[in-house]
Amino acid sequence: MEREAERRGGALTLVTRILLIAAGSLITVAGVIFALQGAGVIGGSFMSGTTTWAVAGPVIAIVGLALVILGLRASRRS
Repeated sequence: MEREAERRGGALTLVTRILLIAAGSLITVAGVIFALQGAGVIGGSFMSGTTTWAVAGPVIAIVGLALVILGLRASRRS
């Protein structure tokens, strides 16, 4: 009975790690796109050439990277 509970906890941890890595990757990509739009490299949007997005983009990307690192570090501990 105890091993079954450990397996379920391990499976939940695996799913959580995968979700952290996936969400962090998507957030990082979005942050990079926002930064490039804010810098005027990518055009065609209301965000193009806007300083707000040029500053917010890298911050968003760093948050995404932190989630990826959190997910990867959790997998090493297990």
